[in-house]
Amino acid sequence: MAARAYWQGQIRLALVSIPVEIYAATKSGAQIAFHQIHEPSGKRVRYEKTVPGLGPVKPEDIVKGFEVSKGDYVLLQPDEIEAVKLESKKTLELTQFVDADEIDVLYYERPYYVVPADDLAEEAFVVLREALRRARKVGLGQLAMRGREYIVSLKPCGRGMVLETLRYADEVNKAQSYFREIDDVKPDPELLDLAEALIEKKTAPFKPDSFHDRYVDALERLIDKKKKAKGRRIIEDEDEAPAKRSGNVIDLMAALKKSVDSGAKGAAAKPAAKKPAARRSSATKAPARKRA
Repeated sequence: MAARAYWQGQIRLALVSIPVEIYAATKSGAQIAFHQIHEPSGKRVRYEKTVPGLGPVKPEDIVKGFEVSKGDYVLLQPDEIEAVKLESKKTLELTQFVDADEIDVLYYERPYYVVPADDLAEEAFVVLREALRRARKVGLGQLAMRGREYIVSLKPCGRGMVLETLRYADEVNKAQSYFREIDDVKPDPELLDLAEALIEKKTAPFKPDSFHDRYVDALERLIDKKKKAKGRRIIEDEDEAPAKRSGNVIDLMAALKKSVDSGAKGAAAKPAAKKPAARRSSATKAPARKRA
């Protein structure tokens, strides 16, 4: 495998240990990188690390320090930090199993691919993968990587498995503080039917490659125009005026009806009138996935 393993160690389930390697499952997308420029001279702004009263310092003279009181630090060398004893630095022990939809999407952070480290580990790896798949469970444990310990989940993924780092409870803001001002009211049934019809009309399989970063495209066009304009300011006009705020139910009703009716004559469109008959009760609806 050409990629470099992000972590190497073992997954442990009771007395069974499985040597594995994990690899980053995602990468940064296309983006425009800007530098800070001193406008009068046109030169790039550089940064250097300095000590008050001493001036610039060499990178090799810099160590990590924890402030115990104002201006007083405990200094730690890299080898001292690396030597901290933590079993999860080399072993992921699966300590709990939960239903896949039990973990709220807010807790998921970053995915990694998990593969057996060698041919000898493959049999136990496959057994664990298929056991998780048949039980429809996700394994949980803790793993130390790159200077911190994470909660992680483990689930099957094709021939391999996916490990995902999770946020701790104190890293997730409670929704109540943001949602408490929203009135607890039931929507108008007709408006709800129209909204459901519009959702149904726009429902399609998820194809991630059909989306791309349009902001990057726009910035590239702006940079190209700026090069040709030789420094002249370029401010693109807004294509659309901001939507007007309105609490008028009649406006919402009209907007929903117009949205549902637009393109309704097309072959892929579904008549809004048929939607209510196809509705299922909340008790029979399939549970929504909490994570894509």
